[in-house]
Parts: sequence; structure tokens; C-alpha cells
Amino acid sequence: MEQLILEYEKLIYAVMRYFKNYPNKEDLFQVGCIGLINAYNNYDSNTNTKFSTYAYSYILGEMKKLVREDKGIKISRNISKLNAQIEKTNMYLTQKLMRTPTLQEIASFLEIDEYLVVEALNSTNVLLDIDEMQINNYNTDTYSNDLLLREELNKLSSDELDLITKRYMEDMTQSEVAVSLGMSQVQVSRKEHKVLEKLKKQLVT
Repeated sequence: MEQLILEYEKLIYAVMRYFKNYPNKEDLFQVGCIGLINAYNNYDSNTNTKFSTYAYSYILGEMKKLVREDKGIKISRNISKLNAQIEKTNMYLTQKLMRTPTLQEIASFLEIDEYLVVEALNSTNVLLDIDEMQINNYNTDTYSNDLLLREELNKLSSDELDLITKRYMEDMTQSEVAVSLGMSQVQVSRKEHKVLEKLKKQLVT
């Protein structure tokens, strides 16, 4: 594992820059190493995702956990609890999507308004908004496309967004979605096709 850490040492230090106000730099580096090793143990080399991109969220997650649990940083109990939920969701969706999730994806998964996610992430000056960090994970074109998709998703009705969230963010089958929404599988299939066509039309125009 020593060779792994040496190879990705720059990545760990790069993530540490987001916690420039945190005093215990050595502790940050150590937990960053733990995140790197955890990413290595869970990484699927058959995917098209770069290991560095995949490891990024693991390293960040361990550092945020350290900062959140530091007794010297006081955060309200409710905000601290929400941050913990956001972190778990971020890690889960990162593994599921093989990329860093957007704020909208996290908010949808937790079934809360997006602004609450932003408020929680901004509750301490040593944490950084996930959307800002994504700029460093994606190239400009990819990030722009992701932002455009988020904008179009926000334009969907609550019913449409709920269906898409269950199908593509929670990985539910059409049958499972049908039961969840009180619809037939045929209705789910037709509505899903209609929504995807709408999104496709907006994204290519």
C-alpha cells in the first residue's frame, strides 16, 4: 500500500487544499490515505471510470468525517446529523454512479430541498460545496453537460422527477416503480419513455 500512497500522494494533498482552515494537516493526510486504500479495495477496474476520480470521493469523505467529528469545531446537532446523512449518501451514490453525485441527486435521494443540502455543506468554513469540487473532477465540457442536465431535471414536474429518480438514481426496476407509485408497469414504461424523450430533445437543441 505504500507504493499506492506514493503514487497518489498529490491527489491527497490536492483534496487537503479544500480544508485550508483546518489546523491538523497530518491527521488530514492520514485519513486521506485511509480513503485512498478503501477506494482501492472497492474499485472495479472493468469500469470506464479513472481510479483517481473514483478515489477522490473516498479521500474527501474521510477528511470531512475527521473535520465533522473534531471537537474543536462546533456545529449544531441538526446540521451535524444532516451532514452525516449527506456524506453517507455521497459515498453511496459515488459507488452506484461511479462518479461524484450532484447536489440535486443527493437532495433527491434524501428527499429534501436542494438548498438544505447547500446550507448544511456551508455550515462550516472548512467544508466546500460538492458542486465546486466537481469542477476539478470533470473537464469543462463534461461539467457543462452535467449542469445542463441538472437544469432540465429541475424543470420536470414532481411526478416526472420522482419517476426518473427512482429509475436512474435509486436503480429501481419498472415493476418496483409501478408498485411504489401505484401505477401499472406499462404506464411507467410509457411515462419514462416520454420523459427521456423530453430531456433528450432539450439537451440536443
